[in-house]
Amino acid sequence: MAEAASVLPHETIIQDSWSRCRDFGLTHQSTPTFTQPSAGEVSALLESQHALVHTTHKEVLPYYGNILANSNCLIMLADKQGQVLQSWGDQRFIEPSRAPGFVAGASWLERYTGTNAIGTALNCAQPVHIQHDEHFLKVNRFMTGSASPIFDEQRQMIAVLDVSSDSYLPPSHTLGMVKMMSQSVENRLILNLFQQRYFQLTFNTSLDNLESPWAGLLIFDDQGQVVSANRRADNLLGVGLARVSIESLFDVPLQHLLNQPEALPFCLRAGGRFRFHAQVKRPQQPAPIQARDFRQPIEPEASSKGFTLASINLGDPRVDKAVRQAERLLEKDIPILVHGETGVGKEVFVKALHHASSRAKHALIAVNCAAIPAELVESELFGYEKGAFTGANQKGSVGLIRKAHQGTLFLDEVGDMPLRVQARLLRVLQERCVQPLGSSELYPVDIRLISATNRSLRQDVDAGLFRQDLYYRISGLNLELPPLRERTDIAAMVQRLWEYHREPQQWAKPSPEVMELFERHPWPGNLRQLSSVLQIALAMADDQPIRAEHLPDDFFADLQEVDERNSAAEQAGLLATAADDLASQFQACGGNISHLARRLGLSRNTLYKRLRERGLKP
Repeated sequence: MAEAASVLPHETIIQDSWSRCRDFGLTHQSTPTFTQPSAGEVSALLESQHALVHTTHKEVLPYYGNILANSNCLIMLADKQGQVLQSWGDQRFIEPSRAPGFVAGASWLERYTGTNAIGTALNCAQPVHIQHDEHFLKVNRFMTGSASPIFDEQRQMIAVLDVSSDSYLPPSHTLGMVKMMSQSVENRLILNLFQQRYFQLTFNTSLDNLESPWAGLLIFDDQGQVVSANRRADNLLGVGLARVSIESLFDVPLQHLLNQPEALPFCLRAGGRFRFHAQVKRPQQPAPIQARDFRQPIEPEASSKGFTLASINLGDPRVDKAVRQAERLLEKDIPILVHGETGVGKEVFVKALHHASSRAKHALIAVNCAAIPAELVESELFGYEKGAFTGANQKGSVGLIRKAHQGTLFLDEVGDMPLRVQARLLRVLQERCVQPLGSSELYPVDIRLISATNRSLRQDVDAGLFRQDLYYRISGLNLELPPLRERTDIAAMVQRLWEYHREPQQWAKPSPEVMELFERHPWPGNLRQLSSVLQIALAMADDQPIRAEHLPDDFFADLQEVDERNSAAEQAGLLATAADDLASQFQACGGNISHLARRLGLSRNTLYKRLRERGLKP
C-alpha cells in the first residue's frame, strides 16, 4: 500500500473505520479473533523482519528513552499485515485473558479486531490516535493508542509503530511521539541500505535542525541520480523525487556537491527561491557494526551543528561565567570537570568546547561511565590484545582512550567508574600512555580530558567511593551548569529550542499563556524535558501557536506540585514576611532572585510580585 495522498480528518477516519467493521460483520459485542501461528511460523516471521526490529529496537528507541521514561505505556511494532513483531515497555495493564493479542504473530487488522490504532493506521496510511470509546469492539475499550505507519525507501508501507496504555493518553503526548519515532525508523532504514555505497545529502531550513528526524534526506550516486529519499525531502522540495537528477532540484553543479568537505554545513538553493542549510556525506567503506549503546563516538567531521559556545550562552549569568572560564582554557592542557543535574546540557556544553578548540578536526569520544557494564569497563577504555580473555575479538581492540588521540575524551558520569578502573585511568593521565589488556606495550596518547558528574565527588572521596588523587587529576577547573528552573534565560532557551525543532511552516511561536507556564515550571528534567515538551507540542500544534492543550499531562503534574508547595508556604506565613525583613534578605542574597526564592520556598514569579508590592526593585 502506498502512502496516502492526503491527510484525513480524525472524525472521518473513525467513521470510515466503524463502517468497515460493520461490513466485516462485526458488532460492538464481537470478540476479537487473534490468530495463533505455530512456533515455526512466528520464528519465520521474526527472521524475515529482523532488520526492521533491530533498527527500531537498537538504533531508534534508545534516543526516545527520556520521552518514554515517565509513560506507563507499551510500544508495539507490527508488520504490514498488522502482526505484532515485538513489544517494549509496560505490560502490566494486559490481563491474562487479553494476552493473546500482545504476543508475536497476533494480528490487529480491523477485520479481526475492529477499530484500533494499528489496524486503522494501516488502513488509512497515516498516524492515528484511538481513544477508549473510539474502539469499535467494546472489549478493546480498556486501552487507548497512537500508531504511525513506517514506509520503506520505495514509499511502500511496511510496518506500523504503536504506543498503547490502559490510561488516558492525550494525542498531544503520544501522537507526536510515534510520528517522530516512525520517521526516525524510516531514516535509519534508508541509511542502513544505502550509506555504504552512495552519497547522502541532508538538508533543512535551519542549520540547527540538520540532525533532526524532520530533516530532508537524499541518497544519490556519483552521476547525480537520486536513488532514494525520505518523505520529508518531498515535503521540503514540493516534488516527487523518484529517479530525478540532483542538479534539477538544486541550483548547484553536481561537482560542487561532490567536492563539499565531509559533513560541513553549507547553504543551498532550490528553484531560485528556497534556501536550505545542507551537508554531504560520502559513501562509507564496509565495516563491522559496533552495537553497544554505551559508546558514543563523535567523529571529527561532525561539526558543531548549533553546538557552539555562543549558541548555549543565552544570557544567564552562571552559564555566561562557565562559558567565559572555559574559553580561557580552550588550548590549555588543564582538565575540566562539569557539574550539573541530569539533563542540564553537560554533553552539549562539552561538544561546544571541543568544536571551539583546535582539536575539533579530531574525534570527540564520549564515554558514559555509568552505562558500561562493570566487567567490560577496562577492556572498553584501555583496549585489549587478541586472545586477551574469553570472548575477546580475534583482532583485539584499540580502546576508547586511544580513539580519542589528538582529540577530546569526555568521561560522562565519571563518579560511577569502578575503583579498580580509577587506578588504571589515573596512571594513563599521569603517564599519557595506555597499556591494553594482555599487552606489555605502552601506546602514547595525546588527549584533552573533560569529565562530568551529577553528584558530589568530594563527598564520594570522603566516603571512599572515589580516589582522591584521581579527583584532583580530573578537576583542574570545576564548572557548574545551573538547573533550568534557576536560569534567567528560559525565554531565550525556549526560542532557541523552538527554532531547532519547528518545521518550516511553523512560524507561530508559543502563546503568552504557555510562556508563563514555562517560566513557572520546575523542570525536573531540565533542558532534556523542555526539548521533549516542545517537540510534542510542535507535533500537535501544526502551524498554530502552541497553547496549553498542546502540552503533555505530566508537564501539568509538575506544575501542580509547585502550586501545592507555594500554597503550603502561604499558609505557613512565609508570604507575610515584613517589608524590612524581605528587603534585608534580598540584600543578603546579593539581589539573587533564584537564591532568595529557594530560601523562602517560593516560585520566582511569586517573589517578583512580593518585591514589587513592597516597593523593591529586583
